[in-house]
Amino acid sequence: MTSVGPHRELATPVPMSPLVSSMRAAVAALAAAGVASPRSDAEELAAYVTGEPRRRLAPTATMTPADLERFAELVARRVARVPLQHLVGTVGFRYLTLAVGPGVFIPRPETETVVGWALDAVRTAGWTRPICVDLCTGSGAIALALAQELPGARVHAVERDPGALAWAARNIAAQGFTDADGRVILHHADVGIEPAGCGLGDGREPVATVATVARELAGLFGRVDLVVSNPPYLWDDERDLVEPEVGKHDPPAALWAGPDGLAGVRAVAQVAGGLLRDGGQLVIEHSDRHGLAAPALLHALDCWDDVRDHPDLAGRARFVSASRRPRTGPETGR
Repeated sequence: MTSVGPHRELATPVPMSPLVSSMRAAVAALAAAGVASPRSDAEELAAYVTGEPRRRLAPTATMTPADLERFAELVARRVARVPLQHLVGTVGFRYLTLAVGPGVFIPRPETETVVGWALDAVRTAGWTRPICVDLCTGSGAIALALAQELPGARVHAVERDPGALAWAARNIAAQGFTDADGRVILHHADVGIEPAGCGLGDGREPVATVATVARELAGLFGRVDLVVSNPPYLWDDERDLVEPEVGKHDPPAALWAGPDGLAGVRAVAQVAGGLLRDGGQLVIEHSDRHGLAAPALLHALDCWDDVRDHPDLAGRARFVSASRRPRTGPETGR
């Protein structure tokens, strides 16, 4: 210690190491492991460890020995293909930052396009206080984006898996929505996806649910303006093709949808037919292999008008939309 006056001492400075060499090694290791965006991921991890925004990281930046040790640990886990979002604990979605981790599906950029179309549909229709339902809400990403960007909306978020439900509740609270304001209401309910289509895939029984949609949302049937969903939609024959971040870390119940990949789309379309009022809008994300099959499924249900399929920003078939056909006889939709 170096004395400064009779009562003050200066602590020995903590040694600092340049970040550039560690970053170079991290990028090489991530690339060798097959990570799709090695430099971006390395920068995100460095920013997380140092607490500095990624845009402010400079080649001359330094880390303490403790930071370097933590950085190396995180890089090693990313090399093992643990999702970046699990390592940093958050994911960006439109204008939101959401908490994510084991037990919940990580929202993807493609879903932002789905939400954008839904928002435009509501605004074009001139609905200032729409009732919206997000089926298979997962982290709550769609529900929270709707509530944030449609200030007059009341949004019901539905999830059957208790693990994902806990993440959704955490994100809803973090965004400042409460039970008292009634802006975002979380429901533990099942849309009726066949277990064979979205089973857990690891020998366990499908997740038990405490309620069905028909019971939990009974008061909403025939009253909803907008239903949006990103249900499970991967085909069973894709199990060996998905990246490790998906196959090993996303919940199987959020991924797999049977031999045709349509179990989730089918269940959501059927439930939405009962929830939506005449003229209400339905938007469902689907696999890029479903550009023809998803619209055909809606046409076959005979309660939808204006069925259209839409591409994502990469030009791949990504979601189907439809309008609830006016009811001509007694329909319960249950």
